[in-house]
Amino acid sequence: MPASVRIHYHRPDRGTTIFVERLVLDRPDVKVTLLEDYRGRDAYAGDRLILSAGAPVVWFVYPRLGRDVGRFHLRDGTFTGWYTNLRAPIRIDGDQWDCTDLFLDHWLPADGSPGVWLDENELEAATRAGLIGPEQIDAVRAEQARVDTELAAARWPPPLASAIDLEAARRALAP
Repeated sequence: MPASVRIHYHRPDRGTTIFVERLVLDRPDVKVTLLEDYRGRDAYAGDRLILSAGAPVVWFVYPRLGRDVGRFHLRDGTFTGWYTNLRAPIRIDGDQWDCTDLFLDHWLPADGSPGVWLDENELEAATRAGLIGPEQIDAVRAEQARVDTELAAARWPPPLASAIDLEAARRALAP
């Protein structure tokens, strides 16, 4: 198991960002990574800050599915909730992973308030601009339906994404 992975995260309208993350768990069905210091801009769901620059994120990458689930935090480590990113199938080659974002995301706050789908407008704009094609649109809508089914059955977030919190991820990496 490599100590860290380089995730080449492609967003069709913004190019590629490379994230270097530590590999916490490596199974065929799920890979868990820890990003200790998020270097992007603050992220919001509506007017609620859900991820701040400098914050840690625990990611649950499902290679066979069209989604990743992140446990988001603020810079001080406060857990804010689960962010589900819908994406094209991930390609894993050793410590290099390549994935393409498909715009649509889901936010489920830690405080128990209802979850919401985010970035529908970005998905529609990408579709109109021809950045994603009909097969990708069908795939993202099918994945959205699967997540909605899990939400309706109270089986969301995935059990492992509830079980491995920030401290558990850090303990798993401790020497």
